[in-house]
Amino acid sequence: MFDLFLQGAEAVFTFQMLGLLFFGTVVGIIFGAIPGLTATMAVALFLPITYSLSASAGIALLVGLYIGGVSGGLISAILLKIPGTPASVATVFDGGPMMERGEGAKALGVGIFYSFIGTLLSIFALMFIAPSLAKIALAFGPHEYFAIAVFSLTLIVTLSTGSMVKGLFSGLLGFAFSTVGIAPVDATTRFTLGLTELNGGFDILPVLIGLFAISEIIKVAEDVKTETHASVTVVKLKGFGFSVKEFFEQGWNMIRSTLIGTGIGILPGIGSGTSNIVSYMVAKKQSKYPEKFGTGVIDGIVASETAACSAVGGAMIPLLTLGIPGDTVTAMLLGGFMIHGIQPGPLLFVSQGPLVYTIFIAMMVSAVMMLFAELFGVRVFVKLLAIPKHILLPIILVLCFVGAFGLGNRIFDVGVIVFFGLIGYGFVKFGIPQTPFIIGLILGPMAETNLRRGLMLSDNNFMDFLTSPISGSFIGLAAASVVWHVYKTHSSKATKTVAST
Repeated sequence: MFDLFLQGAEAVFTFQMLGLLFFGTVVGIIFGAIPGLTATMAVALFLPITYSLSASAGIALLVGLYIGGVSGGLISAILLKIPGTPASVATVFDGGPMMERGEGAKALGVGIFYSFIGTLLSIFALMFIAPSLAKIALAFGPHEYFAIAVFSLTLIVTLSTGSMVKGLFSGLLGFAFSTVGIAPVDATTRFTLGLTELNGGFDILPVLIGLFAISEIIKVAEDVKTETHASVTVVKLKGFGFSVKEFFEQGWNMIRSTLIGTGIGILPGIGSGTSNIVSYMVAKKQSKYPEKFGTGVIDGIVASETAACSAVGGAMIPLLTLGIPGDTVTAMLLGGFMIHGIQPGPLLFVSQGPLVYTIFIAMMVSAVMMLFAELFGVRVFVKLLAIPKHILLPIILVLCFVGAFGLGNRIFDVGVIVFFGLIGYGFVKFGIPQTPFIIGLILGPMAETNLRRGLMLSDNNFMDFLTSPISGSFIGLAAASVVWHVYKTHSSKATKTVAST
């Protein structure tokens, strides 16, 4: 392990890698700070750039964008009372009131510091949990991988949205699009409509750009005419704005929020958008003064930012060990791995050990860069918040088209991002979650391939999927999660009906 750590450090501490990490972290912070732009969009926009880089350099750039993008949302959440990303929704509750009463500098300092702490602690968890989990996963075969894929799909649709029907529709639609092209095992051509460009299926990159970036551009463009620019007061930070006594008082809050963020991050399809709110509610419930939450106490900011950024390391655990994205951004990172011909999973730790530890160290370096970039760059970020979206959006749109075309030099891919952009916009309009679609698209081939391989090994006897201890457990958990979600939804509706009568 120590040798791998040294090899990873040697790979990261070069001018190119440090430059890419710094660039990615700063750009990620900017995307996170500007409302409407997210870490997901940042990673989608820069995925084509990684195509010309080495695997370690490309993934380092994406990691920097991820870490910076999740943390950057706290800037607008505190200064404008507008969460830059879903990860900073709960930060508004206490950060906004602190800003209004002249404690904006302290609120920013608390948010920046605990974003760093949450990220760093979750990376340590990733380093110690992921290799052990990978060793266990090495014993997995087709039956186990099929069961994991099914479990992940059901977990996503039951936990990532309030409507199971919409979640199921989104996941199944993504699964359906994953079947386009040449089938695994028997190489049958399916659903190509006679287009040779579809023989290899839909390239993951144009789909991601279309579904997230293009749909977001269309959605934000609707409100550009009514866009108002809030005046933001430039603040100065002295240290981190809080005392050593306050740091120790927040010790248990910090540890609890880290555990919540990392734990929720591990669950596929949930991520920091949920963890910050859950952590905030737990902190409020266990506080000695819950009535002060929402009026401007640092406890709320600590809980929100620590949990949100802890979800980063948590979401990387299933990605690296099982090849299953923990959230939408790690789904993008999976696309980055696939661009370089790398398949995340337990064998990654055996075949690409130095690369894994390069990722670990790159994440730690990016966390440190994020800390100082936000601490010393608040003035600059405040000015970027005032960029009119009617100037910003066309630039992003052009970059999306250039990125899609540059991947394979095919105008067909430009059409693909437009097509999936319209699908993504439809999802937004009808309240359909996008995450199950992407996970269905990515996990579809994994589920289908391992289902067919498992049936071949068991002479078409599906019972082997249920009798195998690991696969049977995951299929049982999948069924239980669906049943529980149906019961919970039915109970809440019944409660509301009784209350209304």
